[in-house]
Amino acid sequence: METIIECTDVKRIYSSRTRTGQKRETVALNGLNLQVSKGTVFGLLGPNGAGKTTTIRILSTLLIPNSGKATVAGFDVVKEASQVRKKIGLILGGERGLYGRLTGKENLRYFAAINHLSTSLSRRRVDEVLEMVSLTEASDRPVEQYSRGMRQRLHVARGLLTDPEILFMDEPTIGLDPVGAQELRQMIPALVREGKTIMLTTHYMSEADELSNRIAIIDHGAIVAEGTPSDIKRKFSKVTVFEAILRKSITNAVESLSPMPGIQHVTSMVDGPIQKLTIHVKPGVDIQETVRIKLGIDIVESIVTRDPTLEEAYLSIFRK
Repeated sequence: METIIECTDVKRIYSSRTRTGQKRETVALNGLNLQVSKGTVFGLLGPNGAGKTTTIRILSTLLIPNSGKATVAGFDVVKEASQVRKKIGLILGGERGLYGRLTGKENLRYFAAINHLSTSLSRRRVDEVLEMVSLTEASDRPVEQYSRGMRQRLHVARGLLTDPEILFMDEPTIGLDPVGAQELRQMIPALVREGKTIMLTTHYMSEADELSNRIAIIDHGAIVAEGTPSDIKRKFSKVTVFEAILRKSITNAVESLSPMPGIQHVTSMVDGPIQKLTIHVKPGVDIQETVRIKLGIDIVESIVTRDPTLEEAYLSIFRK
């Protein structure tokens, strides 16, 4: 498949001064290498401070790398930044980037103007993207009156305004209620079907699993795992997951099982009279019979194994 985004040995260091005047350097990206294929969703995951947002900002020309090379749609993000900007849309999470005293429609018209959209195209696109994010009825209200979720939807509308070929989404569902988040997640596959390429950062593992064709996990500014969601779950999960259903709740079930050899982690969820235990076990260890004996053969209704989730594989990578 055609590569549309590429980073080669990209480094970014932030410099600051301590109170005593000493220079302090923080390595945000430490030789980042990645490739994104055209017409796909690429999920970039990692803990806070791992370098996700720095990567997005470099690729969207908001930051300049200290060294290395990054290209978007074949254009160098430093030498050909103006060409890159014509190809991309940027959707940020959080409160910044909007003008509170302007209405939602006025915000979008302003952003359309600075992107050199004609008056007629601006009117059409503003109406289209407001409808896409379900803000048409609120479009004439000042943004300072918007809820956090409404502001986030306006961020999405701003990113779609120029109908870009490539979308960078930095935690796009942050602040959205479950309905709004699901609406956005449903929008992403439709955008890809139109031929768009999306790079997505998120802390929601289920979101990344559902949407991404390929995932890279970044830590301390470098890729530590990469592949399809299935690849990540298969290659990097260091646990076998058992789910035990108990006919009645046992208060100390977690405490009883946690010290058992081979068991790494136990969580409990109670739903009425039924209790569900999720038990993470070292690969190759079968604890089914031992759990039945420990909790009571008449108490344990069933024990089954299941494939690890992306979140469980992610935690395996970072759990020392």
